[in-house]
Amino acid sequence: MQERKTTSKAYSMTSIALMAAVICVVGPFTLPIGPVPITLAPLAILLSVYILGTKKGTIALLIYLLIGAVGVPVFSGFTGGIGKLAGPTGGYLVGYIIFALIAGWFIHRFYNKVVIQFLGMVLALAVLYAFGTAWLAYSAGMTFGAALAVGVLPFIVFDLIKIVITIVLGRAVRSRLLRSGIIS
Repeated sequence: MQERKTTSKAYSMTSIALMAAVICVVGPFTLPIGPVPITLAPLAILLSVYILGTKKGTIALLIYLLIGAVGVPVFSGFTGGIGKLAGPTGGYLVGYIIFALIAGWFIHRFYNKVVIQFLGMVLALAVLYAFGTAWLAYSAGMTFGAALAVGVLPFIVFDLIKIVITIVLGRAVRSRLLRSGIIS
């Protein structure tokens, strides 16, 4: 009994670390289109929550944020440090936490209802946009409308595509990992 519990803990810790590493690897790659770049971090975060569950996926995200906060260049454009969290895009980075929690709740509460999952992830994205836009406007001295124009509007289509990819890829990966007994 104790061996099974230890193995389960080891699998949990390993899967969390692996997903944190995935977020760290894809997070820095960006397509700079203005003050807020297009990044694959939201896709990696959604996949983390989809595959591992809300709690473990959010822990993986928090590890990513802590790694970046101490200066490891895992944030967009290969940057890191507290300054990045306090800078114009910091609201999006911190907003990832609420984003993961909301998306995770919808993903796992409505696992067999893909449309509700999609709508829940869109809601999570809207909350992320609100956090990020408010902070961008404040820290960059912009109006909310101007921050919305540079921090949200160029990303909507890309982020909706990331949500669709998450649903398709997340369902496939999660079902295979469940069948193999790697996750529970």
